[in-house]
Amino acid sequence: MSATVDGDTTPSTPYGAARPVRRILRGPRPGALPGPAGAACAAVGLLDVAAGTLPRFRPGSPHASGDLLPGALAPGAAALSLGAGVLLLLIAHGLGRRKRRAWCAAVVLLPAGAVAQAGYRHWTAGALLSLALLGVLVRRRGEFAAAPGPRSRWRALAAFVSLGAGSIALGLVIVGVHPRTAEGSAGLTDRLEHVMYGLFGVEGPLSYAGGDAGTVAWTLGTLGLLTAATTGYLALRPAEPAARAAPGEKERLRALLRAHGGPDAPGHRPARSTTGVVFSPSGRAAVRYRAAAGVMLACGDPVGEKAAWPGAIERFMDEARALSRTPAVTGCSPAGAEVWARETGLDPWEGDGGGDGDGNDAAAGSPAGRVGRAGRGARGGSRRAGIRTEDPRLET
Repeated sequence: MSATVDGDTTPSTPYGAARPVRRILRGPRPGALPGPAGAACAAVGLLDVAAGTLPRFRPGSPHASGDLLPGALAPGAAALSLGAGVLLLLIAHGLGRRKRRAWCAAVVLLPAGAVAQAGYRHWTAGALLSLALLGVLVRRRGEFAAAPGPRSRWRALAAFVSLGAGSIALGLVIVGVHPRTAEGSAGLTDRLEHVMYGLFGVEGPLSYAGGDAGTVAWTLGTLGLLTAATTGYLALRPAEPAARAAPGEKERLRALLRAHGGPDAPGHRPARSTTGVVFSPSGRAAVRYRAAAGVMLACGDPVGEKAAWPGAIERFMDEARALSRTPAVTGCSPAGAEVWARETGLDPWEGDGGGDGDGNDAAAGSPAGRVGRAGRGARGGSRRAGIRTEDPRLET
């Protein structure tokens, strides 16, 4: 099933019926802001990175970077602009997924980038763009309430590799665009050596004129600090594994299966160690799911009394919204597909009819259309490739 969920945020008056000026002032539709906000955050981050990296970023500026602010303020402002830009790029994806922590970070970083833009570059347009995005985020802060998802310490290693490579590449740009006092062009080995020293806060073999020496040193040191701080934060924070059913919840689930159908009943899928479970308020029904890659995938029909299925489905949808995950269902029986579609607005589609009658196909909707064709094509390609699947059942 595809996740086309009709939420409760639709206004009573049709959004498109408002006058154009009022519609612009009102902003995006409720629930539609996080995606554009994430893209705008990435754009502002790129501008901040460019402002802190390139010595003549502002169009038509006759000044070198070191002439705009006295003393150590210019290198410090350049480092602030670069650091804020890199962090905005890192949190842009989380902001697009309505993450509360990403919103909090953006509210702090956007004014810092605006100060750096106005003070270091004297570029009012860049500062106003950051402040405008900040105002929108503060005004619509209620749309960024998603809790953080499962995390593991492997993200620390991934962050170290990606940030380290990005810092080295950006450092090579920084040492290459600022004028040096020595004549001639430095080779790649010399520039790479200067970058590696600079990331650790040590002066490299290259020398720069005037305030450019401090600017290069501060920006390289900021990149090294961001890489170390981000990696350390991800490595030291408590790891939270993917959702899985607790021992007590497994026993309750087994009791529901014994009372309302064994593991071989249509629509009942396996409950593995990586499968989470949510129960209806009455505890008479439950939905099993797996969460991965931003998707919260329910495993077939709810388990338990059919009268309590809507309550379990509602709890499942509430948890998907809280974690900003896309809800989806696979392996429904005809009755289950009808209930899921009625209670959630999910768009059901059917396979090619080649199932084994064990609830492997969603039997609601029409197999025609783009989604159905995609499913049939994937199944046919798997069969032609000789791929077979195994279906371990729940041990009761």
